[in-house]
Amino acid sequence: MRRAAALLAAVLLLTVIGGCGGDGAEPGAPQGVALVLDFVPNAAHSGIYAAQHQGYYGDERVDLTIRRPGESTDAPKLLEAGRVEFAVLDIHDLGIAREHGLDVVGAMPIVQRPLASIIARADGPVRSPRELEGRTVGVTGLPSDEAVVDSEVSADGGDPAQVDRVTIGFNAVAALAAGRVDAVTGFWNAEGVTLRSQGTPIRVFKVDHYGAPRYPELVLVASRHTVEDDPQLVDAMVAATARGYELAFEHPARALDDLLAANPGLDRDEQAAQLRALRPDLHPAPFDRAVLEEWAAWDLEHGLLERPVDVERAFLLDR
Repeated sequence: MRRAAALLAAVLLLTVIGGCGGDGAEPGAPQGVALVLDFVPNAAHSGIYAAQHQGYYGDERVDLTIRRPGESTDAPKLLEAGRVEFAVLDIHDLGIAREHGLDVVGAMPIVQRPLASIIARADGPVRSPRELEGRTVGVTGLPSDEAVVDSEVSADGGDPAQVDRVTIGFNAVAALAAGRVDAVTGFWNAEGVTLRSQGTPIRVFKVDHYGAPRYPELVLVASRHTVEDDPQLVDAMVAATARGYELAFEHPARALDDLLAANPGLDRDEQAAQLRALRPDLHPAPFDRAVLEEWAAWDLEHGLLERPVDVERAFLLDR
């Protein structure tokens, strides 16, 4: 009898616990969510860290874990497998992932314009992209670099086929500073800022000034499964993240403090310089359908994608 009574009590206890929620969480408790970044933490992510440090995610009942990418990290596959709920992706990677059959969806823009550029020494002979004809440009070897060179040189009236492209990997700063190439492809908010901070005089030719539309470089992304099965969570993430980037735009010093509090190994001066460069393009705004269609056409024209992107399906245009 005593054993039967004990078993009954245990069953009743489990029933009570089970009634508190299928995942063991108390009613109204924050929902555990993981987000994987596109790159090591930097000023472009300042709004995310600000939203976390200021409690904006908590206000939306989201308990966010931010994950750094590893060498083997494939964010679209993590999203599709349900191992993370959100990711930050380069917009070109979003398009490529969809081409590969991964149904990932852009939930909101993070950086509102392209970061790609061609960077030349200001004390050198290249004063515009068309003057790269017959000169050397250091590229990483990624297809996106080829697209940038082709777009900029042709938009400036030059012949991209006449540009000598040298694969230098991710050594743009050292290669240009040492004068081993006449120009490099790189991000104006990263390599461009670093070169200037090191005292290398440079000219920066941003890709959206030469042929490319003003597409959002970085995008907050979720899987179709999350978008359709938990739209309230997507809305909560978008709302909190937008508040974080609003803070980064209006009070960059506070956002920088939040970024460094979570990542104390970052160099303050370097991140402050990057944030100053990025700040005008961190102000949150919704997706622009026309711009996304222009981006999709640009990626297709330059071989980054093999077929057109359905922007209606690939992005949440009503957020």
